[in-house]
Amino acid sequence: EAVSGAQLIAQALRAQNIEYMFGIVGIPVTEIAIAAQAVGIKYVGMRNEQAACYAASAVGYLTGRPGVCLVVSGPGFLHVLGGMANATINCWPLIVIGGSSDRNQETMGAFQEFPQVEAGRLYNKLSVRPSSLEVIPAVIEKAVRTSMYGRPGSCYIDIPGDFVNLQVNKSSVKYVECCLPPPISMAEHSAVSKAASVIALSKQPLLIIGKGAAYSHAENNIRKLVDLCGLPFLPTPMAKGVVPDNHPNCVAAARSTALQHADVIILLGARLNWILHFGLPPRYRQDVKVIQIDICAEELGNNVRPAATLLGDIKAVTEQLLEEFNKRSWKYPSNSEWWQKLRGKIKNNEERSKGLALQKSLPMNYYTVFHHIREVIPKDCILVSEGANTMDIGRTMLPNFFPRQRLDAGTFGTMGVGLGFAIAAAMVARDHTPGRRVVCIEGDSAFGFSGMEVETICRYNLPILIIVVNNNGIYTGLDANSWEEMLKFGDPAACVPPVSLLPNAHYEKIMSAFGGKGYFVKTPEELQNALKASVTDKQTPSLINVMIDPQSERKKQEFPWLTRSNL
Repeated sequence: EAVSGAQLIAQALRAQNIEYMFGIVGIPVTEIAIAAQAVGIKYVGMRNEQAACYAASAVGYLTGRPGVCLVVSGPGFLHVLGGMANATINCWPLIVIGGSSDRNQETMGAFQEFPQVEAGRLYNKLSVRPSSLEVIPAVIEKAVRTSMYGRPGSCYIDIPGDFVNLQVNKSSVKYVECCLPPPISMAEHSAVSKAASVIALSKQPLLIIGKGAAYSHAENNIRKLVDLCGLPFLPTPMAKGVVPDNHPNCVAAARSTALQHADVIILLGARLNWILHFGLPPRYRQDVKVIQIDICAEELGNNVRPAATLLGDIKAVTEQLLEEFNKRSWKYPSNSEWWQKLRGKIKNNEERSKGLALQKSLPMNYYTVFHHIREVIPKDCILVSEGANTMDIGRTMLPNFFPRQRLDAGTFGTMGVGLGFAIAAAMVARDHTPGRRVVCIEGDSAFGFSGMEVETICRYNLPILIIVVNNNGIYTGLDANSWEEMLKFGDPAACVPPVSLLPNAHYEKIMSAFGGKGYFVKTPEELQNALKASVTDKQTPSLINVMIDPQSERKKQEFPWLTRSNL
């Protein structure tokens, strides 16, 4: 009995328990998508390969099993470099399958010929081309396994065009079973007791929770650890909700103070990169003791020499720490000077935000908009957020109560991820937690990167709520009158500020063009009505275009989280 290359690929992916495929079909991969659907894999056709790859990577983070991105050769493959890099840098499992030119035309200038396997090496843990049809299942098993084992990341499989419809006898194929779940490693006992001793001697401890902790499903252990030891904790952006943001020990609203004065910092699946200011002075004490818990040995000791290193799975290692502290019965006193300092700072910062949120002036500012969004959206919704101020202020104003329910620009600071992430989250929610809503909050510039994915959302009838916080630009914009004045100076390319976008752009019409519901809002009342209508309608995708003050910025704060880059 004969089987085609396309069928072999689909069957092998199914054997590895792959549920979702995103992509754009064309020569030579169309048959692969058809074969995938035939074996029960859900295929989502996107409008841009970049967005397809972001979607597939988000599936990996949300489910712990990679999504697949399917692309054509040459330009199609090149358009997913951003998605592969974003997955690898965020440590999310991903499989990309790219068609490539026929083997017998190599070096002849074939259609879309490009050295894809070589190019893929820079962005992936594994970049391979099966040497024959017979080995396809084994290669796919290795790619899936490699994407999940150790520190997760992206893997690329190159499929020559002539493989897709080529047939081979089933009996000669090397079929393999589903790979085993990733093995769980634990820290050595001496490191665990050393870490516990350092924590027990601390005067100003701080627990920092990273998205590695969210990925490893360590939430129950970490909540127990926070409660048992009474530790102040700070989540990184995508780790919000591992312990609920409204937990009394959350010090996110005193972030700068907590980082600057902590004498012992416990890193749970968080890296001392730009997001945490590298762990260096003046953001940290010169003598800060860092306890690093990470799945990747090479990460240990980056930027700061650690006081203790615990190599292993976050969930398993936090279990070890819990056992150690259960023996020691140590608890950090809640009436310490450190707690008083942190609570004072939290109160101060929250009052400043509240003052800004309650401003009645029009056009609205970011804080007012987020205040109303927070009041209406479901507590258990998945929040997708990208933009400059939109993402930064949204992070502080919109709480998360559950793990793995915030997706944003991440470690790589990638713009354009929002709609792909939202589509992935909505697909996963539909199958695994029906009724859970996805709310995608975009800056107007961020929305522009993949706005056409609104058609994809409507085509698959995903009830996503997109909120575009529109300030007519990147960082800041111009109001309509200033814009008109500006155009009098001549060619807009010569005189319009590079950060400006068209004032009062009606992004909501993109949604209504495809059958969803669009709202254009300028006042808090209009915003409340649109939010309530969108949240009540659980069937229809909707987009609320919220006009805010083009000059609205974040409050002048001590921690410019991001000072440069296009976030």
